[in-house]
This record gives sequence, C-alpha cells and structure tokens, in this order.
Amino acid sequence: MTVDRLLDGRLKLRHLTLVAAIADQGSIMRAAETLHITQPVVTRGLHELEAILGVPLFDRGPRGVTPTIYGESFIEHAYAMLAQLRQAGRQIELLAQGEIGSVTVGTHLAGSNLLLPRAIAALKAEHPRLTVVVREATPDVLHTALLAGEVDLTVGRLTSATPPPRLTQEQLYLEPIQLVARVGHPVHERAETSLEQLLGYPWVFPVEQTALRAELEESFLYQGVPIPDNRVECTSILTLRQLLVSTDVIAALPMLIAEDDDKLAFIETPLKSIRRSVGVLRPADRPCSPAARALLEHLRREAHGLRFEEP
Repeated sequence: MTVDRLLDGRLKLRHLTLVAAIADQGSIMRAAETLHITQPVVTRGLHELEAILGVPLFDRGPRGVTPTIYGESFIEHAYAMLAQLRQAGRQIELLAQGEIGSVTVGTHLAGSNLLLPRAIAALKAEHPRLTVVVREATPDVLHTALLAGEVDLTVGRLTSATPPPRLTQEQLYLEPIQLVARVGHPVHERAETSLEQLLGYPWVFPVEQTALRAELEESFLYQGVPIPDNRVECTSILTLRQLLVSTDVIAALPMLIAEDDDKLAFIETPLKSIRRSVGVLRPADRPCSPAARALLEHLRREAHGLRFEEP
C-alpha cells in the first residue's frame, strides 16, 4: 500500500466511523446495531477499507473481533480524525449561530469545588456568550471522552509525572489530601488518633481504578494497616458529603473540598504517602479551541491563589 491510496478518493468518512464502531463494540453485529445499519453493510464497508489498506484490520473469532497490529494503529488515527471533525463541527455550528464558542470540561473531585467554579465565573464575566459544559465522571471515563473529542480538557488530580497515552498534562497546584469527619464526630474528642484506631469507624472509600483509591491503599499498606472492612465505595461528592454529615463515616478528601464546609472537620491523622498534584489534562494530538484556551488561562490564574506548601 502507498500513502496515495488513502488520498485517491476511495477512503470515505463512513470507513472511519465503521472501524471505530467495530473497535468500540468488539463485534460487527453490535457495531451495525449501534450505527442503525445492517450487518452486511458493515461487513462490506470493512472489506472495502481492508482492500484500500491492503492489510487485515481485525481477527474474526467466535466471540467477536479483535484488532490486528495494523488495526490498532489505524483505529488510533481514526479516533483522532473523528474527534477533530466533531470539534470542527461544534465550532462551525456555534459560529453560524453568532456565538463565540463552547468548551466542555470534565472534572472529578479535586478542583471541582473551588478552582473550576472560580475559573468558569471569571471566563463568563469576560465572555458571557461562551457556553461552558461541565461533565463529572471517573478519570477513566473522562480520558476516553478526551480522546473521542467529547471533552476539551479535564480538571483533577494528576496521577503521575507521565500523562496517559495521547494526552498532555499541566500541573496547576499541589493540594493535601486529609481525613475528614462530621463536626461532633467522636473521633474529634481524641488528642491523637492513629490510622489503625480509625478502623473502628465506617469509611467511605473511592471506587477501584481511581487514583485516590490506589493511593489510599498504598498509605494503609505503608503503615501496616488493612483497608477498612466496614466501608462504602463512592465517587459522587453529593452522596459522599451526605454520608459524612449524617453518619459517623470517615473519608479522605482534597483539603479544599472540606475546608470551607462548616459541617466537616479535619482529623489530625497524616496521609503523607498520597500524591496531591492537581492540574489539567488535554489531548496531545489536537490543538485547544479558542474557548478551551480561554478557560485554561483562567484556570492558571485562579490556581496561583490555591498553592500549598509541602508538609
């Protein structure tokens, strides 16, 4: 295959949509259902694309299809191209309506209660006709949305110095993670409380596959303490807060989440092994839209006032 064969007019947008749907669903039949077309149409389109490329994109099996080494490479580029087209379509639609634009920002706990609202308020004061869409989800869901072009950037905790594949990250500030309980909780009557002593109370833990969950488990392991058996696993800040203020549960939260809540108080039990980097993730393979750049600038400005010294 030569590169010219991809540019001679035979490769269509529908081929990119088909291969992305097959990759997402893991099945030609389910891809057809998702696209509201028949299975033979999907099969024919896949054969056309494989003929253009000159290589097989999927291995067929009794339980569906899996990408070949060629498929994995092409699917990654197909996702990127479809994401760019979605972004272009949104911008053109907004321009046609006389709007400045829109920005979709994802968030998960850290930065959601202070940094992001302040940045959005400053952005709207400057650009009142700009639309801001906020999506709350777990980090893995937000990463997928970033790569698909459904989210422009995310604000939250950065899990390592190296960003996930095809994403770039920028640290905005460092925020301590602290244990909290309701005001009046029996734990506040103690002068000092070890992590092991706190196991006698119920806990709210983040769900598995989140950074804070992994770091909490590392902190417990570091101190030789098992994670609590009596726990609720939750990522909804509204549910988590209601449990905190209405029961005797203990939870680990970013400092700014609890600092201004007069119904919550910090527990003086350190969690020194937990990383606390808060920042922005965005796609590495496409530039920010003007609206996303404007929000990012306001996030940087607001973050200057939210910096903590290392303990």
